[in-house]
Amino acid sequence: QVQLVESGGGLVQAGGSLRLSCAASGLTFSSYSMGWFRQAPGKEREFVAVIRRSGSSTYYADSVKGRFTISRDNGKNTVYLQMNSLKPEDTAVYYCAASPTFSSRTYEYDYWGRGTQVTVSS
Repeated sequence: QVQLVESGGGLVQAGGSLRLSCAASGLTFSSYSMGWFRQAPGKEREFVAVIRRSGSSTYYADSVKGRFTISRDNGKNTVYLQMNSLKPEDTAVYYCAASPTFSSRTYEYDYWGRGTQVTVSS
């Protein structure tokens, strides 16, 4: 079965950095665009970033543009999210997901991980 397992979350001070990883198994990883989403308490899940199957294109939410970088290693079936200049408003559970299309819409994603908590203190 398909599994997406996130790691790398934690507690960091404002202005700090974290690198999230998402290891995929049970699917042909290079056939899927991979996205990162996040959900803060009491809020809806929101799009953060997406990367094409080949890694040739990326797209970011305005709120993270210039601070976050998504990348992938198809040889390792892993997608990454480098998060710099973190702000308290970045606090959320971060999820990776797989989609057959290059999309920012949650409903176009077929598979989801369980998430990793990121907490940014002020």
